[in-house]
Amino acid sequence: MGEVDVAADELAQRLSALSDSRPRVLVGICGAPGAGKSTLAALLASELNRADPGSAVVVPMDGFHLAKSVIAADDRAHRRGAPDTFDPDGYAALLERLREPGPKTIYAPEYRREIEDPVAGAIPVPPECRVVITEGNYLLHPEPVWRRVRACLDEVWYLSAPSEPDRIEALIRRHERFGKSPEHARTHTLGSDQANAELIAGHRSSADLQLRWPSW
Repeated sequence: MGEVDVAADELAQRLSALSDSRPRVLVGICGAPGAGKSTLAALLASELNRADPGSAVVVPMDGFHLAKSVIAADDRAHRRGAPDTFDPDGYAALLERLREPGPKTIYAPEYRREIEDPVAGAIPVPPECRVVITEGNYLLHPEPVWRRVRACLDEVWYLSAPSEPDRIEALIRRHERFGKSPEHARTHTLGSDQANAELIAGHRSSADLQLRWPSW
């Protein structure tokens, strides 16, 4: 399966068509750090909500980062963003709740980069929401605990940056924007972030759709 260029309006139409046949659609956007997953998720939600206000909500996987206090005592503190620095069981449990809309609002956690920790109950998903867009690194990871996440999703799309140098430079700039020194930002990006990016790219063939930003 080849890559296709990102076209937010066409992708939103795809989601809208899916939502016509079920109570709620859950779609995942997977990709390496800095690939633009959150940007695409926000564009899709905006497109859907423009046509049908309140119909789409973004629920990122990053809300299930383990807290800094939990991983501070071991090497995970230096590998934050690796698969074992998340709570995939909690993430899957939330997605399972979201699959069938009920009469009550469900609240999801949100990762706050300014404090580098998740905040509980920050994203409301109301009953009238028809499309949940989730984005994260490991939606296609083959380990059983992550397959439980994949089983909750109607489709998973793999997203690439226009080029690897573009992605790397964008990620360095993001780290700097949230307080890392230029040296620390580059070291982290080319170290643990790059190891995670290579792991994630190895699972792209199992995506329902492979997308690439045509430019930034």
